[in-house]
Amino acid sequence: MSNLGLTYIVQRISDMNIIITGASRGLGKAIAEIFAANGNNLFLTAMREAGLYQTMGELINKYSSITIKAKPFDLSKKEQAIEFGQWCLQNCIPDILINNAGSFAGANVHDEKDGALEEMIETNLYSAYHLTRSILPQMIKNKSGHIFNMSSIAGLKAYPGGGAYSISKFAMHGFSVNLREELKPHNIKVTIVFPGAAYTDSWAASGLPEKRFMQATDIAKMIYAASQLSPQACVEDIIIRPQLGDL
Repeated sequence: MSNLGLTYIVQRISDMNIIITGASRGLGKAIAEIFAANGNNLFLTAMREAGLYQTMGELINKYSSITIKAKPFDLSKKEQAIEFGQWCLQNCIPDILINNAGSFAGANVHDEKDGALEEMIETNLYSAYHLTRSILPQMIKNKSGHIFNMSSIAGLKAYPGGGAYSISKFAMHGFSVNLREELKPHNIKVTIVFPGAAYTDSWAASGLPEKRFMQATDIAKMIYAASQLSPQACVEDIIIRPQLGDL
């Protein structure tokens, strides 16, 4: 039997316009970094102005050949989510939207503070809902695009202390699966991301060793890889946990 040599040619899809929310730190910053490193233009937002502009400056210094723009918005406010979408459309034709903005509050339903559900839903669901609706008409017009929605393992499996946070992440899951079905005829992909515990600011004060967590770059690499597939393929779910399991 003769040996067969197989050559795999992987063509990198670059020079895309990438919109990322919650981009100043943690997962959002890691996602911005990997897309920038591979030659894509970035349009970023986060609520905290100082952190956002610091991240933008760092990325511009490292990746001067691409376009990087940023503007702070509080996406939990419907008007600001829509305004950010309009700002993006004024600056680019969007290829990828990554709805990463979110916040965490751990408590049980019966004892969490009054207003916790509203806060979590506004930040973790409504921000993505209103921004997506703002961006979608242009994607539908182009008959192309890819939307990544950041949920959580807490959007797949309830746990004590999840409360309003877990509810909001289950809601993001529901939003995403509906969006996936709606957008199939328009050639727009939808991927929902369910990360477990990654070592970001929210976990740094836990006292647990860093090696117990995933790295933010692990999630970023998975999202980037899903963005590089052929138009005929769509990764619907990315479920990623620490090697030793959930915390």
